[in-house]
Amino acid sequence: MDRKFGFVSLTGRTNVGKSTLLNSLFQKKISITSRKPQTTRNRILGILSKGNNQIVFLDSPGVHVGYKRALNKYMNKTARACYEEVDLVVFVVDRGKWQKEEDSILKNLKELNKPILLAINKIDRVKNNNNILPIINELNSKYPFEAIIPVSALKKVKVDLLLSKIIETIPAGEFHYPIENEKEFSKSFFISEIIREKAINRLGDELPYRINVQIEKIDEGKSIQHIHSNIHVESSSQKAILLGKNGAMIKSIGMSSRKELEKELKSKVNLQLRIKVKKNWTNDINLLSKYGYD
Repeated sequence: MDRKFGFVSLTGRTNVGKSTLLNSLFQKKISITSRKPQTTRNRILGILSKGNNQIVFLDSPGVHVGYKRALNKYMNKTARACYEEVDLVVFVVDRGKWQKEEDSILKNLKELNKPILLAINKIDRVKNNNNILPIINELNSKYPFEAIIPVSALKKVKVDLLLSKIIETIPAGEFHYPIENEKEFSKSFFISEIIREKAINRLGDELPYRINVQIEKIDEGKSIQHIHSNIHVESSSQKAILLGKNGAMIKSIGMSSRKELEKELKSKVNLQLRIKVKKNWTNDINLLSKYGYD
């Protein structure tokens, strides 16, 4: 049978569930998730090989407006680049909650002349199934999408139907990656993202957007991996919050990160976390570049 290959972007505003959808499609953790918006900062590539089909998914940062810091501009630019360079766009929305970000995204998508699937996420929160059809009809009037598929990424409802439609839509082509590859990013990046996930899920509303995690060194022993990581914040007051009373917060982040890293890396882990103050790093072009936000 002929092979199919395609680059597919998961696109949408922040906090609509793109990363959860990516993990559901793979049935394992590829991208970190959080209830807090703007969790995904980089372009995350997941490689799904299924039968004669290979799909490279790009989990892009959520599009958001009204933020002027350099980090936010980088994230929006990355999101736009993701859907400009793919064969198919999966536009993810939150069960009919159409906002100004969706208008902005759709305006850009219309200019691409590419197939667009619309995934209406979080339908598990719609109490009455009869309410789903009016949502579909309303969204169908906005653009002639290839298909509109209601899904629940969290509950894995109709995710298989979405995947089937993606496979149907991508073009014919040879595989670009070995079938055993599932991630197109470094081990250090994956580790840093897990640590960041554990941190942002334990912190208040503002601080998560002011932290950055960098892996300084990984020493791989025969039975244990020693990981040295720095967490950057922008002020001494933020450092105090991250430390917590008697170091309770950073200890909790470290313990939770170590448990998940041991599960993902299938190895014992000794995790060392240090907190460093890097003033105004989210608005410093040079520091952003140093941290990988090019």
